[in-house]
Amino acid sequence: MSTIKDSKLASIGKDEVNWAQRQMQVLEDIKLDFEKRKPLNGLNIGACMHVTKETANLMLTLQSAGANVALCASNPLSTKDSVAAYLADSGVEVHAIHGVSNEDFFKHLNSVLDTKPDITMDDGADLVSLLHTDRADLPVMGSMEETTTGVIRLKSMEKNNKLRFPVVAVNDSDTKHLFDNRFGTGQSAMDGVVRATDLLIAGLNVVVIGFGDCGKGVAERAYGMGAKVTVVEPNSVRALEALMHGYEVKSSVNAAKIADVIVSVTGNMHALDKQHFDVMKDGVALANAGHFDVEINLKALKENSSSVDRVRDHVDSYKYNDKEILVLAEGRLVNLAAATGHPASVMDMSFANQALAAEWIKDNYKTLEPKVYTLPKEVDLKIAATKLGLMGGELEVLTEEQIKYLDSWEHGTS
Repeated sequence: MSTIKDSKLASIGKDEVNWAQRQMQVLEDIKLDFEKRKPLNGLNIGACMHVTKETANLMLTLQSAGANVALCASNPLSTKDSVAAYLADSGVEVHAIHGVSNEDFFKHLNSVLDTKPDITMDDGADLVSLLHTDRADLPVMGSMEETTTGVIRLKSMEKNNKLRFPVVAVNDSDTKHLFDNRFGTGQSAMDGVVRATDLLIAGLNVVVIGFGDCGKGVAERAYGMGAKVTVVEPNSVRALEALMHGYEVKSSVNAAKIADVIVSVTGNMHALDKQHFDVMKDGVALANAGHFDVEINLKALKENSSSVDRVRDHVDSYKYNDKEILVLAEGRLVNLAAATGHPASVMDMSFANQALAAEWIKDNYKTLEPKVYTLPKEVDLKIAATKLGLMGGELEVLTEEQIKYLDSWEHGTS
């Protein structure tokens, strides 16, 4: 029994899902193969992910493999109610309504676990966390994790010998993090900022906190839109890389002094805190494109503000001392709350990894240890080659002579 807003929205959701499917041909190829082989036949799969048109195509692919699928939202503001309705109408058990309370959010998590999943999928390790605490009684074959933040949490659990089943770090596959994180986050985060504020980015001082794959993408897109980009990064190698890309590199406090827009992409808590709010300019816009809603310390901001007003969809104005600080999307993921998330074409590769990871866990879980794994390299290469061909690219083929040269230690300077 699904928990959705309105079943009458299913027809709208169907059109949205079908539109995304047109740009997700790698996943579609996997779906056609799954329909023939039914590799997940009879298995229960529980997923906690953003309920979007792209995720819907993944859920339907898993269903085509013979799995019974249950889905809840990994973010209360990212749920598309029309998509949830269409999935429910298609036989997927869905527990997701846009804008639900934290209490209902956790009820939905538990509703998915009530289906007793054999395999779980996460976007931030919420299901896995429950499976190690309140729902530790449930046996599972293994899990998959979509995000950098979730993988960090899982590797910490492994390091401390707390992980009780194998997990595939889908985020660590090259065809996920090199494309989804960089090109997907870069485009969709700036899309969210512009949709929420209607700002002209050209000429503005845009500060990007964090220069991992996601931060690199945001910086590139902001720079391409004409912004003066400043990067904040605690890792010296990444900070130097940012500098050599042509960006300013400053401490977070000094960067906050000059910022017109700040995008936090750290996956960490309180990247923006009181010491930053104190020095910010009047009218600065703050956005989170990392994960969860902890990157901006909203508690400290609210406690030190005289008022908070919703001045525009997805924009809250905080009166902080004698200035205005604008927070986008309630400090949640700006690309999903204020825009439509990553383009379907890039999610095609990420979700191809998820689908193949489910089969890999089913085939190998009996011999796997409770550790964090990456999918075999040949899976990455197959997905990349397929996507390359679909986008009109051509792969170079080495000659036998070249292969022999690369494989030999005897060849050198003549």
